[in-house]
Amino acid sequence: MKTTLLYASIVGSLAAAPAWAATATATSVATNGGTATATATAIGQAHAQAHAAATNGGVAVADSLAWGRGRGVAQSNAIAIADRGIARSSSRAIADGDRWGGARAISDSVAATIGGVAISRSDAVSRGRYGGWADSRSSSTATSFYGTAISDSSARATGRFGGRARSVSTSLADTFGGVATSRVRTDSVAGFYGSAVTDGIGVSISGPSQRSRADVRAVSRAQRWGRSVTRVAAIELRR
Repeated sequence: MKTTLLYASIVGSLAAAPAWAATATATSVATNGGTATATATAIGQAHAQAHAAATNGGVAVADSLAWGRGRGVAQSNAIAIADRGIARSSSRAIADGDRWGGARAISDSVAATIGGVAISRSDAVSRGRYGGWADSRSSSTATSFYGTAISDSSARATGRFGGRARSVSTSLADTFGGVATSRVRTDSVAGFYGSAVTDGIGVSISGPSQRSRADVRAVSRAQRWGRSVTRVAAIELRR
């Protein structure tokens, strides 16, 4: 119950997070023999948050990096919660806007476990060049209940010469006494006033002594006023 309330308070604090200046916030809470480590790094126009909580001998590690360069704005959030288990959450957001280009990157990573292992990784990278615009959003969630859950999400967007690129990646891994793995990769590149959009979703859920895996890769390319849209989803449930 205490873990649930802590998680709710942390999520509520993310909603008001600005991303217009270099701001970093790290919080770690450990009780009853638990170990918690939180690291947050913000560079340029960036906002980074890392929150870790552990109790009853659990281990929680949260790492958050946000880097906004030039006309780029980045936001990264990492949350790790453990109770007699291991939770590792890593989030990275890099936005690079150069030569009249603009970029935005948002990355969210959540890992939560009770007596098992939860590993969550989220990576969002945007690069805008020569009047181009790039927008990447990555979300990764791993939860475990006496099992192993691994979630890995990556979104990359590149816009140049007036092109507009948008990439969205969503990954979820959950298990109850089994092993669940989800891996999502999205990549968009737009040039010469083209428009490229990718949207990838991966969901992997397993039951006791079961293994499930979801792998997603979405790629979109657009040039010379063209428009490209790619949407991919993979869902595996093993109960």
